[in-house]
Amino acid sequence: MKPAFSVRGRSDVFIGPAAEILPDVLPAGRVVAVSDAAVAELHGRLLAPYETLLVGRGEEHKTLRTVETLCRRLIGMGADRKTFILGVGGGIVTDVAGFAASIYMRGLPFGFVSTTLLGQVDASVGGKNGVNVDGYKNMAGTFTQPRFVVCDPALLRTLPEREFRAGLAEAVKAAVIADAELFARLERLGFDALRGDTAELSAVVSAAVRVKAEIVERDEYEAGDRRKLNLGHTLGHAIEKCSDAMNHGEAVAVGTALAADAAVRLGVLAPADRDRIRGLLARLGFDLTPPVPVTRLLQEVGKDKKSEEGVLRVVFPTGIGGCEVRPMTRDGFAALFA
Repeated sequence: MKPAFSVRGRSDVFIGPAAEILPDVLPAGRVVAVSDAAVAELHGRLLAPYETLLVGRGEEHKTLRTVETLCRRLIGMGADRKTFILGVGGGIVTDVAGFAASIYMRGLPFGFVSTTLLGQVDASVGGKNGVNVDGYKNMAGTFTQPRFVVCDPALLRTLPEREFRAGLAEAVKAAVIADAELFARLERLGFDALRGDTAELSAVVSAAVRVKAEIVERDEYEAGDRRKLNLGHTLGHAIEKCSDAMNHGEAVAVGTALAADAAVRLGVLAPADRDRIRGLLARLGFDLTPPVPVTRLLQEVGKDKKSEEGVLRVVFPTGIGGCEVRPMTRDGFAALFA
C-alpha cells in the first residue's frame, strides 16, 4: 500500500480507513496497543486483535509517571525488542506511547492510528514524542519517527464538537504557515461543512499533513524551518500553563491571533491579513480572548522549551501562507503587547 506521504524516508503517513490499512502496515509478530478508555469504547473493534494497555485521559496524564507505568507494564507482560507498539488515540496517547516506545529497551518500533483531528493534522506526525513536566508542555521527550501514522477521517465522526474544533486550530496554523489555498478552503467551508463532509475533511487533513511533512523533511530536529510549526504556541503554551479554561487547540487559536496582532505592530503583516486570520478563527467558533491577562502569559514565555539562552524564537505570520521566525528577548516580545 502506497502512503500519502513519507517523512524522512522512515515514517509513512496513510490517509484512509484504518481497519483496511493496519493489516498491510503492521509487521509480523507481537503488537501491543496503547490507548485510552474512551477510544477503547468507541473503536474497540480496531483494538480487538491486539494486547492493549490503557492510559488515563487528559493533560494531567501526559507525564513521566505515565511513561514509567507503561514501561513497568511492558516489563510485566514480557515485551521485548521485537514487540511493536501501536498507539491508537489522540495526541496524548500518541505522545505517551511514542515516548515509552522510544526509551523502552533503548527503543522499540512503533506506529500510530490517530483518532482526533488535532492528532491527524499535527500531533501524531513528525516524530516528536513528549510529556509535560510541572505543567510545562513537552519538556521531556524524544525525536523518534513512528514507522507509520494512519489518519482515518471517518474516525473523527465520534469526536465531540469541542475536540473537533480544537483540531481546526492546527489546520489553520498549517495554512497560515505555508498554504494559502488551504486557508481559502477553510474560509469557504466553515465549521459545519467540515464537520459534515468526510471528503472535504480528508482534503484538509492531507493539506495540513503535507505542510508538516515537507517542513520536517527539511528540518527534523527543529534547528531551523521546523520552528515555524510553533506558530501560536509561544503564548498558547503559556495559556495552558496559566489556566485550565482552554484545551490545546483553543490556546493555539488565541496564540495565533495574538501573534498576528504582534506581527502587525512589528510591521511584517498587513492588517488585512491579520483580519483574515482572526476572522477565520472566529468563524470556526474560537473565543480569541485570553483567559488570563497577556501580562501574566508573558511572565511564562521565558520558561518555554523554545527559549535558548534567554532568547525566544517567535513565529510571526508575514502573510497568508508565509511566516518568519525571529529571535527576541522576552522584554522585546513583551513590548509588542505594551
